[in-house]
Amino acid sequence: MIQANDITAIILAGGRGSRMGGVDKGLQNFNGMPLALHTLTRLQMGGGVGEILLNANRNLAAYESFGVSVWPDAQADYAGPLSGFLSGLEHCETPYLLIVPCDTPLLPLDLAQRLAAALAAQDADIAMAAAPEAGQDGHMQVRTQPVFCLLRVTLLESLVRFTQDGGRKIDAWTAQHKTAVVPFDAPGDNPQAFFNANTLAELQHLESHAA
Repeated sequence: MIQANDITAIILAGGRGSRMGGVDKGLQNFNGMPLALHTLTRLQMGGGVGEILLNANRNLAAYESFGVSVWPDAQADYAGPLSGFLSGLEHCETPYLLIVPCDTPLLPLDLAQRLAAALAAQDADIAMAAAPEAGQDGHMQVRTQPVFCLLRVTLLESLVRFTQDGGRKIDAWTAQHKTAVVPFDAPGDNPQAFFNANTLAELQHLESHAA
């Protein structure tokens, strides 16, 4: 069994927010509270992790006011989510790192526990969440959510090599390692748990439906 104290979580809030007009997505309000603070609170309520870190590239003081350590990307110029992965792995002092984005304020409270159980059971290097999503034909399919994953910190060297070679896509890197896919499609699972708000309109839509 992987214990909560063996897991550090990092919240990714380091993006450009280009689809939100360049605003800092993690600081946008959702039901009166910044998105990233919602994510932090969900992780704390879930109790499945020990320390929580935050990855941001601007407004660092605002994020530090949440009471967690804040680390910028390991690479310059907004190199994408894998830079946040790298930053987390470099500053993680536990055997496992949980990655979550800042823009999914309804993430499952038991996310860490279910990913950890699957990683241990399958002796995997990575455990990745999967959730129902509507396909292009409108039918619901369970799709992987690569930004929600639990990693062994021993993967740092592999990720450094991948990014130094120009790799940017999360699933292209995770495909190199044994990955346990964990579906969150049980009857009690919230179908909106992994819905991420990429635009202000999506954020308002999610807010109105989550109220």
